[in-house]
Amino acid sequence: MHVTRQISRRTVLKATGAAAGAVGLTTVTTPAVAAGGAFAHPGLLHTGADLARMAAKVKAGAAPYTAGYAKLTANRHAQSDWIPNPQAIVYRGVELRPQSTWPQNYGILYNDIHAAYQNALRYHVSGGSAHADTAVAILNAWSAKLTKVSGSADRWLASGIYGYQAANAAELVRDHKDFQLERFQKMLVDVFYSMSEDFLLRHNGTPAPHYWPNWDLCNMACALATGIFCDDQAKVEQAVEYFKHGVGMGSIKHVIPVVQDDGLAQWMEAGRDQGHSLLGVGLMGTVCEMAWNQGIDLYGYDDNRFLKGAQYVAKWSLGGNVPYTPYALVDRRPGIQQPTQVAPADPAQMRPVWAMIANHYTKRRGLSATYLTQIAAKAAPEGGGGDYGPNSGGYDQLGFGTLAFTRDRGVTAAATPTPSASDAGSGPRPQTAATASASPAGGGLAATGSGDVVGWAAAAGVTAVAGGLLFLRRRDRVRQGDAQ
Repeated sequence: MHVTRQISRRTVLKATGAAAGAVGLTTVTTPAVAAGGAFAHPGLLHTGADLARMAAKVKAGAAPYTAGYAKLTANRHAQSDWIPNPQAIVYRGVELRPQSTWPQNYGILYNDIHAAYQNALRYHVSGGSAHADTAVAILNAWSAKLTKVSGSADRWLASGIYGYQAANAAELVRDHKDFQLERFQKMLVDVFYSMSEDFLLRHNGTPAPHYWPNWDLCNMACALATGIFCDDQAKVEQAVEYFKHGVGMGSIKHVIPVVQDDGLAQWMEAGRDQGHSLLGVGLMGTVCEMAWNQGIDLYGYDDNRFLKGAQYVAKWSLGGNVPYTPYALVDRRPGIQQPTQVAPADPAQMRPVWAMIANHYTKRRGLSATYLTQIAAKAAPEGGGGDYGPNSGGYDQLGFGTLAFTRDRGVTAAATPTPSASDAGSGPRPQTAATASASPAGGGLAATGSGDVVGWAAAAGVTAVAGGLLFLRRRDRVRQGDAQ
């Protein structure tokens, strides 16, 4: 397997600096949080350019977008007659103590969130206003009633997964005239983000490395999505800093502890099981995509470390042999399990996580990613919540990547990610382009944001890094408990 080696930003600047004036190269600051600028909206998993591309491709009958859209329209959650069932308190997890019993009703929440997301996405593609109205009605109902997420230790999974998903659904209708934006922002911060921040700081009262990576990853996703949705730079910086340097298992060098000589990098939970590894890849991809759409390149961080880890999981999931170093030999983890070998993998097991990641590396960046390409093709067309079983695992990703993330190679579109100043030399950097704006046919919501990017150091110019990101670095101890 060959991974294309990229020259660093610093090397390119050295090589081009002397000639920059002669050929008209300019230093550009991207309109992103890394430069202290405004946030792009929509700008979580989907930008305005993304939504316009989906609508145009489906209207033109282009494959594989039409197959991806067919998966969406066939899903029962994507129908405009969906009726929400908001709860004041959502519980996840069974507590064994008799005096602490409660109804596990979190399935109501994730079904409603996926219905809101799918209706909102369907609106942007088709322009059907009834779907936008349904999404708004669902989200408004929950922001008017939900006050708390509770339960066993699993409540931290609920805060992270459903927090980032709720923000993404709401981002797609934030400009709808009936959407209660400020009330929804307050709910995100008070109910979901407050728990995510607490988990990243204190890990439920046990040692920071106790919980498996996905607990950190989903709460990082919630913190990042909340920060973007609420235009709160501190929250975004918190999530980005934890991704890079957090003491829990969710930071990138803990999730991907060993880089192999063949260009693959071991996924920490590969010693545990395939399902949780797929969940982790999906969550890290979600964090990277949301950051990218605000001008922050986590995909390329530490010499494309995530690419190498995702390739490892893809190869393993396809039935290939991958090396495994017991995690106890890499870094002490005082958790409840210490796997000594890679777990079995079933090539038939799929989650809708691959299209987004494969298209970023192969289409946006033009890198070789053999296993990602193969598994994305096998998983296509990707569905969403409700297409992968009735349990919570089938709703951990929002999905529909074939529709949402299929890209044409080398497309020039809107704004580009920049890394923090400390990342100079850590990987290729894209070039800045103009902001795009689009509205779906028949729709009434403006969609403005970033989209695809052209290659780093292309003939038109070189992107310079501006601003830095620093914030949370904390540990504290988490309680013994479930470790998803």
